[in-house]
Amino acid sequence: MKKVACLALLCCCLGVQATTVAATDTVAAIAEEYIDAWKQFLPSTALSQGLLDSIAFFEDLSPEVITAWTTFNQTTMDRLNRLPELERDDHIDRRLLQTQIRKELERWQVERPQESTLGLYADLIFNALPPVLESTRLSGNEKRRFLLQRAAGIERLAKAASSSLSNGRPEETRQALVKLDESTDFLETDLIQRAEAFSDDPSVADLQIASKGAVDAIAALIEQVSHDLLPAMTLPEEPILGRDAYAAKLVIYTDSDLTPEQLEKMAWGEIEASKKALHDMAIAYWKQIDPDTPVPENFDTLIDRPFKDLENNRPIDEHSYLLELRKYGQEVMEFVRDHNIATVPEHQTLSIELAPESSGPMARIGYVSSAPSFHPNPWTTWYLATIPDNHPEQERINFWRSFNYSFKRFIVIHELFPGHYMQLKILRENPHKVRILFPYRPFIEGWATFTERIVLDAGYAEGDWLTRFAQLRKRLENANRAYMSVQAHCNGWTEARVTEFSIETSLLAPQFAESLWGRLMRSPMQILTYMLVGIELREIYDFEVERLGDAFKTKTFMDTILRTGPVPSDELAAILASE
Repeated sequence: MKKVACLALLCCCLGVQATTVAATDTVAAIAEEYIDAWKQFLPSTALSQGLLDSIAFFEDLSPEVITAWTTFNQTTMDRLNRLPELERDDHIDRRLLQTQIRKELERWQVERPQESTLGLYADLIFNALPPVLESTRLSGNEKRRFLLQRAAGIERLAKAASSSLSNGRPEETRQALVKLDESTDFLETDLIQRAEAFSDDPSVADLQIASKGAVDAIAALIEQVSHDLLPAMTLPEEPILGRDAYAAKLVIYTDSDLTPEQLEKMAWGEIEASKKALHDMAIAYWKQIDPDTPVPENFDTLIDRPFKDLENNRPIDEHSYLLELRKYGQEVMEFVRDHNIATVPEHQTLSIELAPESSGPMARIGYVSSAPSFHPNPWTTWYLATIPDNHPEQERINFWRSFNYSFKRFIVIHELFPGHYMQLKILRENPHKVRILFPYRPFIEGWATFTERIVLDAGYAEGDWLTRFAQLRKRLENANRAYMSVQAHCNGWTEARVTEFSIETSLLAPQFAESLWGRLMRSPMQILTYMLVGIELREIYDFEVERLGDAFKTKTFMDTILRTGPVPSDELAAILASE
């Protein structure tokens, strides 16, 4: 495949730079141009969003293409900044697009993964061919053509990696080398065998030639990295950002002037408030279940009993766990609908399944596999965190203590109704393409966290003390996540110190404390949004309740936000006031 993306981007940049602000410039027109260029530069990401025409392209990360992309982003930012005063919807879309541009410029000009992350190339190469081979929409001729193009693209990408990489993290690089080895094996054996099902002999011969070029380029890259680059790598294994880099990311990610110090103070305040709420609830719990026994004055002793009770309310096997969670899903959907909390979509496109062991570490965490917003198939699957019945008994007991029924009963709110599933299902219908492709990321987890308290406060699981204890414990965990994000990246806390504090002070279940450090390293910004935007949305909710008094309706509030989409919290007051 020739450098289509590179030429298109360069032409686009030159065309934009020839003018200042065209008379026809609008946010919608600029956004459409940006999305077209983004699809060409990051076609694999676009394809994952359901933009199926992106299968005709493959990443080119050669230096000239990256330079063209960053230049295009800078030029687009200038055009957006020069636009006159805008109506509210256009203002929000411009703001989201500006944040997206800042992220792209930070990634390719500051972080520069093209020079230090072999995994960037290895992941693209590893995932290059399955979308074509497994597509049910492509004809045999189209598959043959795209496979040839992608084989050439893999060769080009491997050569770009060879010329651009100059450093890396050793263990991360070793893992990427394994993935490159697996890609080589696939190219040499499985690809041709699978292509024979829809190819004639000449086409297979052409693909063999193209795949050999890709294999040779990957082999050269592996040799170079293994023998020259890997022994000389200087980046630490743990990607600690440092205060200044963390602060810069925080500003971009939250689109605000929030500082690490302000975030730390907010998180500590939320830790104290959550523990106070746990303290008060534990006193009431003791008085109800054991009125003849004096309530302990020591906090650890006081809280130990309800925590043990909720941890003992746990599954004993995978099958009964799955059935119980499906029951919870139906239960909370009906509650949200019948209590007028939000408008539940009529036709559900949801299934609840156990996470497969093939999903690796995610099998112990669980995840929602949401239908891409632009994909014609809208199905979503909630894969439940699980542990196989044939694992050692004590290991299973420890796991189910963390993922107990009390915890899972309120998590269905977060994950399904009116949390992630409903939020993303409604987002598919949003008329603003920018909000779908480039949402305000902190909103995603903040919304789901906010809905937990709304539904519980409306009476869901009423009388179930343990479910409320589990939700309060999660509130404390969310505050701890934000606090630890600052401590680990700005204040030099080690993994051991983070784990100890999280268990001893923030009362995390061991299963969650053990996985925290990895999440802090992988996603230091995302992990703080549960608390941050959860608090912001609760404040907006309380303000609206006070502003409207008896006229306030939870359903109107929730539907308005869901219909608006994932936008910065500080835009919501004006939107709600206009309803």
